[in-house]
Amino acid sequence: MADLLSASGAAVRAADALLRSVGGRAVLLRMPSPATVGAVAEQLGLAAPEFQDVELSPVVFRKARATVAEGKAAKWELMVSATAVETLVGSLGYSAANVLFATAFGVLVDGVLMEIVSATESEASGAPYVYRLVLRAPVALEV
Repeated sequence: MADLLSASGAAVRAADALLRSVGGRAVLLRMPSPATVGAVAEQLGLAAPEFQDVELSPVVFRKARATVAEGKAAKWELMVSATAVETLVGSLGYSAANVLFATAFGVLVDGVLMEIVSATESEASGAPYVYRLVLRAPVALEV
C-alpha cells in the first residue's frame, strides 16, 4: 500500500515540477459567486449574476493540435496541476474536479475569457496528477 501512495505522490510532485519548469504560469478560473441567503432580489431573479476569479497555478497554455474533425476552430490546451485543482475543489466545496470545471464560466488567459470545451485527467496509480482542459477562444478572436 505504501508503494501505491508513494507512486501517486511522486507523479503529482513530478507533474508540478514539470509544469513549473516549462514556463508554468497562472490563469484565472471564472466561477459564479455563491448566492446570498435571504436576498429578496436574488430570489426574484432581479440580481445581476456575480463572478469570482480564482487562480490556477502552475499551468501550461498551448495551442491544440488541429484535427480534420474539428475543422478550423481555434482551440487551446491548458495543462493544470492536480494539486491546484484539488485545493480549489476542497476550498470551494465541490464534490469533484469535473463538477468544478462544469460549473466554471470559463478561463481568463491574458485578459481573454475562453470557454471550457472539455476537461480530462491523467492518472498514476489511480490518483490524478494533471488535468487537461480544452479551451475555445471567443468567435471574434478566431479570425
